[in-house]
Amino acid sequence: MNIFLGKLLQAIAFVPSVVQGIEGLFGSRSGQEKKESAISFISAALQMTEAISAREIVNENDFKSGLSKVIDGTVQCLNASSWAKAK
Repeated sequence: MNIFLGKLLQAIAFVPSVVQGIEGLFGSRSGQEKKESAISFISAALQMTEAISAREIVNENDFKSGLSKVIDGTVQCLNASSWAKAK
């Protein structure tokens, strides 16, 4: 379980960078399209980790749903910060 938790925390730490990158690449697209791109990118990155290969995620749909909420929260935090005002 500790290995999985470490990988999950690494993924969560990675979310702000992914969100900013997706915004730069797909800024003109809808928020939902950008969110789906971020989920896809992070999911692909996680599939390369030991946590996925060890099959520690037993419900992929619930995991992606949780990841979606993390992305929503990250976007909300970024939009409330000076990052959004720099646009």
